[in-house]
Amino acid sequence: MSPQGETPTTGGEDDWWDKLYDATAPDTAPAASGDTLDDRFDSASGTVADGPPGRGRAPWEPPDHPPGAPRTFPGGPPPPRLPRPRVEHVGDGPPTYEPEPTALPPAHAHGLDHLVADTVLDGARYGTYTLRAASVRGDSARYRGEPRRDALLTARFGTGETALVLVAVATGARGTDGAHLAAADACARLGEAVGRSHGRLAEDIRAGRRRDLKSGLHRLTDRSYGRLRARAADLGLTPGEYTAGLRCLLLTADPGCRTRIFFGVGDGGLFRLRDGVWQDIEPPVPEAAALTGDPVIGYGSPPAETPEGDRLTMDLGIPTPPSPYVEDPVPPPAEPFRFRASVARPGDTLLLAGPGLAEPLRGEPAFAEELAGRWATAEPPGLAQFLADTQLRVKGYADDRTSVAIWEA
Repeated sequence: MSPQGETPTTGGEDDWWDKLYDATAPDTAPAASGDTLDDRFDSASGTVADGPPGRGRAPWEPPDHPPGAPRTFPGGPPPPRLPRPRVEHVGDGPPTYEPEPTALPPAHAHGLDHLVADTVLDGARYGTYTLRAASVRGDSARYRGEPRRDALLTARFGTGETALVLVAVATGARGTDGAHLAAADACARLGEAVGRSHGRLAEDIRAGRRRDLKSGLHRLTDRSYGRLRARAADLGLTPGEYTAGLRCLLLTADPGCRTRIFFGVGDGGLFRLRDGVWQDIEPPVPEAAALTGDPVIGYGSPPAETPEGDRLTMDLGIPTPPSPYVEDPVPPPAEPFRFRASVARPGDTLLLAGPGLAEPLRGEPAFAEELAGRWATAEPPGLAQFLADTQLRVKGYADDRTSVAIWEA
């Protein structure tokens, strides 16, 4: 019988089996020829191993292809790739400081609640928009072991489509020991005031009552600064030693309302990315003469069409009760108040920036171009990617980076 159990043949096709596995039979060729049994096994193994080093390619796996050649995958199309190369910095050279934190701010045993994290990141999705928010300690503060002077507050008041979303960005005064505390205090005071009146505010936004909104938010802001000044007095500080710039966005959760409200005081920026181009829509501080005569768009004028073609919701003129925003007399305004109501278009990206991000966006064209390329997409970035985009570095700009971006579906 043959090894397969068949009748042995003489000089037949099965003779090779006996010869191959007969231990007493000599090799059919010298070892130097590379045709021993071990050589044949190595040759077969090498043929199968068409994958990365250390792993053989299975028979069902596709072989490697030359660069640029089309390739098919059994499980579906290849994984997507980033359409643009990622860069660590823009400008004429790398920044002076290192890209990662090097020193922690000083801590005190009885003041641990005064510490602020190096980075804060948040996000949400309501109605037709996606929210991304980040605040990062600047390269200079990271190197010197100083706390982040920027504060970020994201809050939702109410539920369902009547909910109101507030995002506040505050920047403490430079060169003051409690700058980070004043910034956090400013956000908290304003957030408390907005929270108490969120129902009326959300209703006014949906109804397009711009005059009521501007007046009411001005009062809320002034009252918050009044409390900040009172806190400074309690600490034995002058108002200038315990203050912060404060800039806010108000948005409803109603998918039928695309009105976005900006208000605040102090430095920073308000930008809109439309059709891949940045628009600086920061409302200017009105001169004294501008407060007389006909209304000015953005400063108490009736709902109308803006220069950009955005038609604001019309106020039907229905009588409303006195504003409940403020119960006590309003203290004198600390700084000029800024206000803007705009209607978003599908595909827009609205950006509220603290001074540390607004300055390079205005002063470094390469930075603005790179950020536009990253954000002018149909889908908003995830939280981690948004944080990486916010930290795009530019030489000469080492302050805190705080940004709030709204992607419109």
